[in-house]
Amino acid sequence: MSVESRNQHRSEFPIMNVESQAAPSHPLPPPHPSFDADNPPDAKLIDACVHCGFCLSTCPSYRVIGKETDSPRGRIYLMDGVNEGQIPLSPATVQHFDSCLGCLACVTTCPSGVRYDKLIEATRPQIERNHPRSLPEKLLRRLIFSTFPYPNRMRLLLRPLGIYQKSGLQRWVRSLGFLKQISPQLAAMESVLPNISPQAFQDPLPAVIPAEGKTRYRVGLLLGCVQRLFNPEVNDATVRVLTANGCEVVVPQSQGCCAALTHHQGQEEQTKALARQLIDSFADTSLDAIIINASGCGHTLKEYGNILHDDPHYREKAAIFASKVKDAQEFLAAVGLTAALSPLQTEPLTVVYQDACHMLHGQKISVQPRQLLRQIPGIKLREPVDAALCCGSAGVYNILQPDVAEELGRQKVENLLNTGAALIASPNIGCFVQISKHLALQGKTVPVLHPMQLLDYSIRGISLAIDD
Repeated sequence: MSVESRNQHRSEFPIMNVESQAAPSHPLPPPHPSFDADNPPDAKLIDACVHCGFCLSTCPSYRVIGKETDSPRGRIYLMDGVNEGQIPLSPATVQHFDSCLGCLACVTTCPSGVRYDKLIEATRPQIERNHPRSLPEKLLRRLIFSTFPYPNRMRLLLRPLGIYQKSGLQRWVRSLGFLKQISPQLAAMESVLPNISPQAFQDPLPAVIPAEGKTRYRVGLLLGCVQRLFNPEVNDATVRVLTANGCEVVVPQSQGCCAALTHHQGQEEQTKALARQLIDSFADTSLDAIIINASGCGHTLKEYGNILHDDPHYREKAAIFASKVKDAQEFLAAVGLTAALSPLQTEPLTVVYQDACHMLHGQKISVQPRQLLRQIPGIKLREPVDAALCCGSAGVYNILQPDVAEELGRQKVENLLNTGAALIASPNIGCFVQISKHLALQGKTVPVLHPMQLLDYSIRGISLAIDD
């Protein structure tokens, strides 16, 4: 698309006229930093957008904020304007990029096949390199990126936080509400803190867990940096389900973070370092598949070939690694369950499956989880309205953009509850935390369990005491 054609398209939309007022179209020294030459948003991908607006109805940030600039189409205009030097990379512009959850619903919806995922992935590292954030933003992000991807560092923080929870101080802080006045982001971080269990301080899984009966496959398991601390029961359940279905499970003891959190926030060098470390931890393990049970992690792991494509030492290893990555549900649906399944209670149990964004839109996995759940005797699956709408977790989005996340969390929980289901099945740790929080805010006690936990209970014949 020529410059003249781009300008013609912009004139049709008021947002571009507003932005252009801040940056004249004739060449001038930019008042703020712009994109650098290191992998800016691809003009060819930008030009694929035909401005149809199909993305607007599926974009969660646009639904809540209601501004064109907080939609995929609007952000693509901004990317184009910054590329062309007509829009500055100013705090106002960056906020529109920051408001994106990265849920990828627009990629699924777009009739023109616009790769918005590639565009926002290219934009975020540019922002981190070229946009000077405020001191509070810098400190918060440094706290997140220097602790969340490192389980042992997180455990140091969890000990005082455990005392904070058990001493009653948490109830007092929440009742007064002063933390939100100091920092909405810190208040949001505190609000999603799950109950800290003793299991959070250890990694009890051995390096190799043998299959039950005949070994059908040898698979590796990623523990996740956040899940192993805040919901370790999911990893335990996943191991039991895999071994019960003929899988020998390898758990590399040196494994760290998969880099999903840093990748989604544009921390490019840290992402590459974490990816290399994880690849090395699985070296020489001779696996049929590498299993992950958190959707955000799974999507990033499958992108390792792209993340490390410029690294001559890891390019090939990254592509091979990514080719073996399978979500636990994806893998089990493909190889088939061999273990006998029992009902979870004497009466039929109604369950609503919550589609995690990076499972549905990123990995295109939606049928397989439902196929597995329907194999459990007595399970009745129900579908919510707006099933593809993001819950607002989106990695650390519910911390960095708490207002938008709060509204999305409220809507998601209302839609799930309106199905009348007695139990919510959620395949992602971030979704689990966000949904659990908003269930509590609405005074509901509906349990939220990972599908692997439901399969585990069914295999072991454990009955769930849930009122339908």
